[in-house]
Amino acid sequence: MNRKIIIATVLLFGALSGNAQSGTNSPYSQYGIGLLTDQSQGTSRGMNGVGLAYRKGNVANTLNPASYSAVDSLTMIFDVGLSGQITKFKEGNGRCNANNADFEYAVGSFRLMPKVGASFGILPYSNIGYEYSTTATLDETFGSVPVTMNGSGGLHQAFVGIGWNVVEPLSLGVNVAYLWGVFNRTISSSSTTYVDGFAKVYSAQVNSYLVTLGAQWEQKLSSKESLTLGMTVGIGHKLGSSYSVSNGDSTVYSASNVLNVPMTYGLGLGWTHGNKWFVGADFSLQKWGSVDFPGSSQNSGATVYAMRSDLLKDRYKVNVGADYVPDAMSRNMLSRVHYRFGAGYATPYYNINGKEGPKEYSVSAGFGIPLQRIYWNSRGNMAPMLNISAQWARTSAKDLITENTFRINLGLTFNERWFAKWKVD
Repeated sequence: MNRKIIIATVLLFGALSGNAQSGTNSPYSQYGIGLLTDQSQGTSRGMNGVGLAYRKGNVANTLNPASYSAVDSLTMIFDVGLSGQITKFKEGNGRCNANNADFEYAVGSFRLMPKVGASFGILPYSNIGYEYSTTATLDETFGSVPVTMNGSGGLHQAFVGIGWNVVEPLSLGVNVAYLWGVFNRTISSSSTTYVDGFAKVYSAQVNSYLVTLGAQWEQKLSSKESLTLGMTVGIGHKLGSSYSVSNGDSTVYSASNVLNVPMTYGLGLGWTHGNKWFVGADFSLQKWGSVDFPGSSQNSGATVYAMRSDLLKDRYKVNVGADYVPDAMSRNMLSRVHYRFGAGYATPYYNINGKEGPKEYSVSAGFGIPLQRIYWNSRGNMAPMLNISAQWARTSAKDLITENTFRINLGLTFNERWFAKWKVD
């Protein structure tokens, strides 16, 4: 057991250091607090992120903390994941490709006491990473100058959570996370015959918290079928952050406690048929439209920095997905494999030059491969699981860059019988 604890600790620190690196090359990550990440684990990623009503004893499902109360009483669950992606960018006749890889998450879950489960781990929140060049036209005399835009950073969270099966159909839960991160965005130009070079840096540092409340109601329809309703609420608040804009060595704007996270609402419905089928749908709303964000505007020809209410907008997201296993008890390897698929649609949470940003369409498919045949219970096969999924996502809007991303997700779920009581005759 000591060796397993050491391995789990190493995996957590690996995720922590891995999350310090950006997992994107998208120029859209220059808006707001960056690209909002998929916070699901390997099982849900094959279903395109569905999980608000997912309730299994062999999975750590951080999308809804109420699900922790379903964790099997004999096991300690560890789930680690990484991803690799290829993105094709297109704007007019211009095209380019970019590759990224990221160690994304490491989470654990276990039964704390009867009807109460707990979870902990490292998860991403947002990613910033881009670099591209453009030209800025001055006037007929001075012509244009080359401008380079780049940015890096993102926000990450270390959380603990608890879920309680209050009465047989109802479970409640809460995740409490420490949220931290930095980001730097730079606009720079080299000197020309007529214009001196310049560099403007936008930077922020965040050290705050996140609180997410969850509930699940599991209604039995028959001995094999059940419907589960899942709900989550993320508490919006100010992040107590620092934010500044500087030109070279001089600061032209600085403010504290100006970044926010919004109120977030999630609703999910899941249908389970024995240990063969799970079909689910999730809907979420993030109230970014009620959040002000620091930005620049022109006033009598001068650039003024202040909090603006027109830079962000409410974000809507819908995902549907399914998980099917032919026979979890079969001796046939292919019969014990989980087959997963899903699709989704999401609106942007930011505006670009006064217009709505790009929408995202995505589809996914994947497998859950048991790595050995060991014990099984009513909540599922408790063998270690290799989760492999592929996702295609298209992000586009009229007259803006189109991104087509092909992503491979790898997740490894360990189910260790730490808490079994052995009897010797």
